[in-house]
Amino acid sequence: MKLFYDFSLWAMSGALQLAKGGESKLARLVRGREKVFEELEAFRRGQSGELVWFHVASLGEYEQAKPVIEAFKDAYPNTLVLVTFFSPSGYENVIEKSQPNVDYITYLPFDTKSNAEKFLDLVKPSVTFFVKYDLWANYIFEAKKRNIPLFLFSASMRSEQIYFQSYGGFFRKVLNSFDHIYSQNQETLQLLQNIGIRNVSVTGDTRYDNVKEISAHPKKFLEVEAFVSGKPTFVIGSAWQEDMNLILPFINKYSHYKYIIAPHDINAEQIAGWQGQIKQKSIKYSEMSKKGGGEAEVLFIDNIGMLSSLYQFAKIAYVGGAFGKGLHNILEPLSFQVPVLFGKLKRVNKFPEAGISQQYGCGFEVANEEVFEKLVLDLERKEAYEQAVQSAKRLVEDNLGSAEKIIKGVKNIIQWT
Repeated sequence: MKLFYDFSLWAMSGALQLAKGGESKLARLVRGREKVFEELEAFRRGQSGELVWFHVASLGEYEQAKPVIEAFKDAYPNTLVLVTFFSPSGYENVIEKSQPNVDYITYLPFDTKSNAEKFLDLVKPSVTFFVKYDLWANYIFEAKKRNIPLFLFSASMRSEQIYFQSYGGFFRKVLNSFDHIYSQNQETLQLLQNIGIRNVSVTGDTRYDNVKEISAHPKKFLEVEAFVSGKPTFVIGSAWQEDMNLILPFINKYSHYKYIIAPHDINAEQIAGWQGQIKQKSIKYSEMSKKGGGEAEVLFIDNIGMLSSLYQFAKIAYVGGAFGKGLHNILEPLSFQVPVLFGKLKRVNKFPEAGISQQYGCGFEVANEEVFEKLVLDLERKEAYEQAVQSAKRLVEDNLGSAEKIIKGVKNIIQWT
C-alpha cells in the first residue's frame, strides 16, 4: 500500500503541472507551490529558534487551529509558528491579512517522500500539529522517524472512513504515528480505541473557542450598520443555489426584515440572477461606498472575510451548504446567540454540531420552503425566540475550553521548560 500511495502522489503531482495555467482553483493550487522551498529557506535563515508547525486543509480548519495556536504561544511565547495550507481557498483568504500569533504561512508541498524530507530539513519543527483530517502519510512518517512530537486535534471520525475498514492498515499506521490524538467527541474516541489506538482523549471542538472570540470582538462595518438601521435582520451565510431556492420565496413574501446574503461563491452572474428574482430593492456591498444603502432591503456580500462578524446584526440566521457539499459553520451565528436554520443534512454524523444545536433548541433543520417559513414564523413568537437565544448561549458556553485542554495535554508530553 505504501508503494501505491507514493506512486499515486508522484503521478498526481506530475499531472497537476499540466493544469497550472489559468485562474482555476486547481491552477492556483499548483502555482502557489512553485517557490515554497526557496521561500521557506529564506524565512528560516531570517528566523532561528524553536518552531511549531500547524498544518490545515483550508480556512475552516485554520479557524479551528487559531485557538490552539494562541494557547501555544501563550505557553511558549518565544516559539515561532508556521502554518501550512493545502487548499488555495484557505491560503488566499489569510495570506494578505495579518494573522495574530503566526510567523509564517505557506502551502504544503505535495506529499512525496522527497518533499517531506526537504521540508523537514528546512523547517526543523520542534512540534507538529495536524488539524481534524488532512493527514499526509510521508510528512507524518518522516516526522515520526525524526522523533518530532506529533499531535492531531479536533479529530472527528466516522465508521465509514478508510481507517476503520479491513483494507485500511496503511492508514491506521498514519494514525498510530501520533503521540496523542485529541478528539471532538466520544464517538471518535471509541472508533480509535476499537482499532487499538489508546493515546486519545476527548477535548471537544476548538471552533467553540474561536467563535466565542469572534463574537466578543466582531469587526465593525459602518455601512452595514447603516443599512440595517435597527430593523430585524435575517443573515443568510454561505448560500448555495439549493439554499436560495427555499429562501427567495420567503424574501419576496415578507418585507419586515432586512436581508444580508453572503454567497458561498462570489460569482457576479449568480448574484445578479438572485437580484433579478427579488422584488425588493437590493445592493451589493461593493456598491455601498458610492451608492450608500439607499432604500435597499437586501444586501449581497460580494467579498470574502466578512461573514463571521456579520451575524452581530442578525435576529435570525440561515447557514447554507447542507443540501450540497456540506453544512458550513453554524457555530458562528450561535456564538452571537442567534437562532440558526440550515438545510436537511445528507450525512448527519459528519456535522455533529447540527444535531447538538437541535438538542439544545437553537438549531433548526429545514427540508423545504414550507418548513422554512413555518420555523421562521414560529421564532417570531417572543417566548420561542428567547428560549432559542438562551439555548444558543448555553450551547457555546458548555463547549468552551477545548484549546486549553489540548495545550495542557501537549505540555505534559513535550515537557518543555
